[in-house]
Amino acid sequence: MTFLIGTRSPGLAVLFACCAAISATTSTAATDDNTVVFTLYRNSAVNGTLRMHVATFDAADGKAYNMANCGQAADLFEAQPGVKTRFWCEPGRFRQR
Repeated sequence: MTFLIGTRSPGLAVLFACCAAISATTSTAATDDNTVVFTLYRNSAVNGTLRMHVATFDAADGKAYNMANCGQAADLFEAQPGVKTRFWCEPGRFRQR
């Protein structure tokens, strides 16, 4: 089964474009310094208290760079038409609660 991006869900096409743009801006190796890492999370339209891992921003370009890219990704994801979930960033790597 083949899906053409944009014909079934224009929101998916924008989502993929956002991910590609963010990936393209990260040109440096990941860092092990947890103080400069930010993680993007989302909830669920069904369960507002759910906390799901979306992405980790750990480029070696520093804290401000990772925080800005995480925030931009959260804004882009939430701006999708019909999105009812909330996206947010937290400092540090992904951790279960």
